[in-house]
Amino acid sequence: MNARTYTSRALTVFFLTIGAAILLLPFFWMVSLSLKTPEEIFSPELTFFPGSFYFDNYIKAFQQVPLHRFLLNGVMVCGGILFFQMMFAVPCAYALAQRQFAGRTIVFGMVLAGLLVPYHVTAVPIFLGLAQLQLLNTYAALVLPFVASVFGIFLFRQFMATLPPDLIDAARVDGLSEMAIVWRIAFPAAWPAATTFAIFSIVAHWNDLFWPMIVISDADLATPPQGILFFRDEESGSDVGPLMAAATVVTTPLVLLFLIAQRWFIQGVTMSGIKG
Repeated sequence: MNARTYTSRALTVFFLTIGAAILLLPFFWMVSLSLKTPEEIFSPELTFFPGSFYFDNYIKAFQQVPLHRFLLNGVMVCGGILFFQMMFAVPCAYALAQRQFAGRTIVFGMVLAGLLVPYHVTAVPIFLGLAQLQLLNTYAALVLPFVASVFGIFLFRQFMATLPPDLIDAARVDGLSEMAIVWRIAFPAAWPAATTFAIFSIVAHWNDLFWPMIVISDADLATPPQGILFFRDEESGSDVGPLMAAATVVTTPLVLLFLIAQRWFIQGVTMSGIKG
């Protein structure tokens, strides 16, 4: 290794380390505050590490609000959304990638156009429709608007387009129906893309505060981000210690999910863009 290569790698590592530190600093500060006593939190001196680990904040977090209920709501909502998104996106992506039919290019163009439209734009008509169906303050109101994911269709389509046509033809020769090919051949082969999409979907809807604030007013149906708002008090102010403890509890499942699935996540992001 020559000096120029060594210097280039050292600078790369240095800037990556600085970038990672900047990104991780808010999370580190959140965990640090969750382990500090009230005196340390409001101390005029800035300390990055707690003087002693004060776990009572986590106990208070579950005592002040039904945090376990909010976490269960998050699991049910994210799980329901992901299940129906898979049921919808995978067959659509297979059709766009491996089937020939009139208007396929137009349909794929509409999918790409749908990626440019934020769901906030359609919030008002969807809200009015759910109100007419009397579905507000239900799990259905949190799940139904996100059943069809154009991003999921696009991601799976890009991955399934890399599947060799001979594999699909061999499955047809063996007598498999198109739906059997989708779920027994194409979907297992697209598992990295499924993992990638699952992470994107779960993170997006687990952290979503905009839509639950619109359609949910019942505390028993509150999602994790919405539940954290219950720590806010207009008169006495926020109880910072339990608030940071609750935020840590809500964030930890997402971090663990990514650490467990990071290999498939990176593979899915890389391979989904190989073939257009």
